[in-house]
Amino acid sequence: MIRTICGHWKSLGLGWIIAAFMTVAASMPALAELRVDVTRGTVEPLPIAVADFLGNGATASQVGRDVARVIKSDLERSGLFRAIDSKAFINPEKSLDSLPQFSNWRVVNAQALTQGRITVEGDQKLKVEFRLWDVFAEQQMIGQVFTTVPSNWRRIAHIIADAIYKRITGETGYFDTRVVYIAETGRGDRRIKRLAIMDQDGANHHFLTDGSSLVLTPRFSPSRQEITYMSYHGNIPRVYLFNIDTGRQEALGDFPGMTFAPRFSPDGNKVIMSMARDGNTEIYSMDLRTRKTARLTNHSAIDTSPFYAPDGSKIAFNSDRSGTQQLYVMNSDGSNVKRITFGKGRYATPVWSPRGDLIAFTKIAGGKFFIGVMKPDGSGERLLTDGFLVEAPTWSPNGRVLMFFRETPLNGNRGKVSKLFSIDLTGHNEREMVTPLDASDPAWSPLIP
Repeated sequence: MIRTICGHWKSLGLGWIIAAFMTVAASMPALAELRVDVTRGTVEPLPIAVADFLGNGATASQVGRDVARVIKSDLERSGLFRAIDSKAFINPEKSLDSLPQFSNWRVVNAQALTQGRITVEGDQKLKVEFRLWDVFAEQQMIGQVFTTVPSNWRRIAHIIADAIYKRITGETGYFDTRVVYIAETGRGDRRIKRLAIMDQDGANHHFLTDGSSLVLTPRFSPSRQEITYMSYHGNIPRVYLFNIDTGRQEALGDFPGMTFAPRFSPDGNKVIMSMARDGNTEIYSMDLRTRKTARLTNHSAIDTSPFYAPDGSKIAFNSDRSGTQQLYVMNSDGSNVKRITFGKGRYATPVWSPRGDLIAFTKIAGGKFFIGVMKPDGSGERLLTDGFLVEAPTWSPNGRVLMFFRETPLNGNRGKVSKLFSIDLTGHNEREMVTPLDASDPAWSPLIP
């Protein structure tokens, strides 16, 4: 099978182009004995050896080491894999054209082995080959070949890590993705907030806005390289669109009230948002093709934070119409509104899983904040993490990991620190996502097309 994967970030100068993608071992038999169950609460990480990719020269060899490093980092960060220290390797293979010496890899307890090769071709493009082996069954599980421009080596590493993750867990990976968030500097009411974007591992970090206008709540389009967000440009709060490829920004409209909390519909053709007008906050949708708006709620209470179900049939939102802030679900046309939370505390920021099986949320109870998940009918509530302030959950595209931000006060009233974290759906493997500045309001992209 051959398919072309293209990605281009022209405005930020990354020049992402993958010229070819070929699976050379798609017909290999499935090996049930080498499988990680991602649904379990605690998983013993699978020991995997990721050898430095071989290269046909100094440049290719360096790229090979870098690719292997990123693959190992991706897999280990998932919490499902343990990369074996390369210092323990016994006579690693110097060629990709012969079978590995599996006995040497069993000695170091590797259950899986990844090998690869980087070739600089005549047109200066890179040919990247990799193979994944079941060490104990002594069989190849998958093999792929890529051709790409040299600057694209990191994205190739993420794609390979996704392929390994999928082959061993049975779930789609999430490493070839990006995160947009709010980068923060300054103190108190003088805090400067900028849109920033990075790969899911923190690499390729860029600022998208200059901080001259306050920006909040960025969200990715599921179908285009676009972001929607709220900005106080000219001290007027409006919802904007930002095209990542071109850098073009545009307001969604000149509404009579404040618009905020925007989200895309699953097909990317609509934006749903809240509008505050005449002292009342309601939920509206806008068709991006016609720019026509439709009012979806009609209540004297505050209705906000809307989020579509992945099939577009329903919308989750929070409202204080019952007297306290709770979560509700309604049909996408605003009909059949049902309250789904009845526990102690207040609920906010509902975010539907890409799988459709869960809704993530923020909960405030007993003077603490929590990030949790529940079924779409409100049953099965589970709290995953808590803190002085934890907020704004966002799902990885495979629905197995959540990212959020945690705010921690500094000693002596010296302000606060705000950082991004990820956590597994089971409530394990919480990790900080390193950013150059304080960070809040993360939004995870779909897999990059």
